Amino acid sequence: PIKSEVVAQFRIHPTDTGSAEVQVALLTKRIEYLTQHFSKNPKDAHSRTGMLRMVSRRKGLLQHLKDESPARYKTLIGALDLRK
Repeated sequence: PIKSEVVAQFRIHPTDTGSAEVQVALLTKRIEYLTQHFSKNPKDAHSRTGMLRMVSRRKGLLQHLKDESPARYKTLIGALDLRK
């Protein structure tokens, strides 16, 4: 999906573009894309480093959301199909 579609799907209010939910959703889509990229390009170490940075950032945002609002956290991980 295009960035604007992801933002529209996960935003909290009509002008929301930077909430934790939106940021996590965007990072998840980029991580999914890079995961596919690495199956074709296994030696792309530079992009792998960037992806690991994104994973770490997403982890921090999810922890923040879990601490602040467990209900929003559970909804988000269900929608993104994270953490079985």
